Amino acid sequence: MVQVYLVFTTNYFPWLTIIVVFPISAGSLIFFLPQRGNKTIRWYTLCICILELLLTTYAFCYHFKLNDPLIQLAEDYQWIYFFDFYWRLGIDGLSIGPILLTGFITTLATLAAWPVTRDSRFFHFLMLAMYSGQIGSFSSRDILLFFIMWELELIPVYLLLSMWGGKKRLYSATKFILYTAGSSIFLLLGVLGIGLYGSNEPTLNFETSANQSYPIALEILFYIGFFISFAVKLPIIPLHTWLPDTHGEAHYSTCMLLAGILLKMGAYGLVRINMELLPHAHSIFSPWLMIVGTLQIIYAALTSLGQRNLKKRIAYSSVSHMGFIILGIGSISDMGLNGAILQIISHGFIGAALFFLAGTSYDRIRLVYLDEMGGMAIPIPKIFTMFSMLSMASLALPGMSGFVAELIVFFGIITSQKFLLMPKILITCVMAIGMILTPIYSLSMLRQMFYGYKLFNASNSYFFDSGPRELFVSISILIPVIGIGIYPDFVLSLSVDKIEAILSNYF
Repeated sequence: MVQVYLVFTTNYFPWLTIIVVFPISAGSLIFFLPQRGNKTIRWYTLCICILELLLTTYAFCYHFKLNDPLIQLAEDYQWIYFFDFYWRLGIDGLSIGPILLTGFITTLATLAAWPVTRDSRFFHFLMLAMYSGQIGSFSSRDILLFFIMWELELIPVYLLLSMWGGKKRLYSATKFILYTAGSSIFLLLGVLGIGLYGSNEPTLNFETSANQSYPIALEILFYIGFFISFAVKLPIIPLHTWLPDTHGEAHYSTCMLLAGILLKMGAYGLVRINMELLPHAHSIFSPWLMIVGTLQIIYAALTSLGQRNLKKRIAYSSVSHMGFIILGIGSISDMGLNGAILQIISHGFIGAALFFLAGTSYDRIRLVYLDEMGGMAIPIPKIFTMFSMLSMASLALPGMSGFVAELIVFFGIITSQKFLLMPKILITCVMAIGMILTPIYSLSMLRQMFYGYKLFNASNSYFFDSGPRELFVSISILIPVIGIGIYPDFVLSLSVDKIEAILSNYF
């Protein structure tokens, strides 16, 4: 008993393996549950998600030291002897935030998927398979294992899109898989290049690769390959066109996973691989990242304003907000990178909430085009209140998480040692224009949906307002958005030491 107790209370217990494997393993048991309607399946999936989130929180609270920038909870088991392939997992300050975000958003997305009745077993299994793939990506310490987890999570998204989407679901699912699987080829080439460079034995360990130096031309080639792969997932213009189509057709619980977690995997990859493993190439490309990030904020904000489809408008707003992450990563400054990490977490909450509320609105009125809506504030006041508050969070209202994240990115650009004064002033001014455009498309969306008399005057304009389940999901996301806005150290304290360690390669 003493030995068992010691295993559970020390770092020798394989916490991360259990956290990665548990959702997909427990999810595969869904097919053996007795066929008694969808209720059993829903509750079973929800219990798995809650249990996984509690397990993750417990492991991180009691076995993760905040002031240690090194890898913790490390696990290293030889998997394939033939070519020295290891099951290597570990977390640091960079991965802990996205893992907890994944657990939180997936649990709420499971609750949001309550109305799904067709092929309910398969739907919930795919959500749990995605859960494992995403946590596996964030906790991988082996570059080939990272690629495998990255790929594992594509198949469930494709099936969720093609089976439970809107009218053009097959088109959007095909476009999604062509873009993401096509970009994965570049990721695989980069992984193999780094793994096989300079030795007869493949070196796939992140720690070994981080200390490896490459000829500058080769490092640039690796950087471009990884960048294309992450640029599709993030997405960065002009590789973003799959995103609005995918969000426009997907069920809103799938949209929550896409906006809340999937896009953040691209940003995580940029920091984890491009910044940490390839610092010289990142230093060369950072001015271009700044230009692309600035253009993305302006372009996506203007494009969002022109969208008639509600979900596509929110999708383009996501692309615009990703521009701040690119700017934070490109600034190569302590503040900029911390702001980018905070924006990853902040937008994970806000994006997921907006898609959830757009979906619940669609469930009531069966309209998706903004110019057909109007007057919804009177019949559904609770949804109107939540939508308004989270739209304010999206347009960076002070006191909300979006404001703090964007402000820190601003300071990161101004204090960056990498750039001269004039380029910094120019980028900041253009960014400010983008921040002015955000309230325009957010507030015009609210005006078109909720104000006026169009639906209120319609003969069949009686709707049920938000039920307890929907209200619970909305409030559960709103609380951390306000919490981070008031006390951002809650998130920043996780990553600050790791970010200093990454930036020590640059200065």
